[in-house]
Amino acid sequence: MEQLSEEQKNKYMGEAIKEAKEALAKAEVPIGAIVVLDGVIIGRGHNLRETTHDATTHAEMIAIRQACETISNWRLERAQLFVTLEPCPMCSGAMLLSRVAEVYYGAADPKGGTAGTLMNLLEDQRFNHCATVEKGIREKECGALLTQFFKALRAKRKKEQKKD
Repeated sequence: MEQLSEEQKNKYMGEAIKEAKEALAKAEVPIGAIVVLDGVIIGRGHNLRETTHDATTHAEMIAIRQACETISNWRLERAQLFVTLEPCPMCSGAMLLSRVAEVYYGAADPKGGTAGTLMNLLEDQRFNHCATVEKGIREKECGALLTQFFKALRAKRKKEQKKD
């Protein structure tokens, strides 16, 4: 597989950030993901848990599902996945099961990250598949979206409590 340039990584993470902003516009936690195969985006997703009332509708899960539909195959063996926040256990598991080759993420997740922070499921050699992981792609930008979202959410809740 051909090595991605820094320019390509920044471009693709920019597309994931666009997805995160779509989530934000829907009052969802602003996390976005894309799946790339041979230089073409074949899957996109953003968080929809509040909208769907479904805990499995994380950005990565939606992007993987769409990518598999696009190529009519559950194997994403040469694909790269870009996501604005470090994947959780469920999403890391889906990446392993769909055979994603490379995972690039923006901000680390100290409470649930399983691509190097709490543990590293994606590069664990005990599984029958591993993915290469690169962290910190446009990290500040990805992290700022989340920080601003949660800051606004706390302020809103505080304001609502004062009304009561």
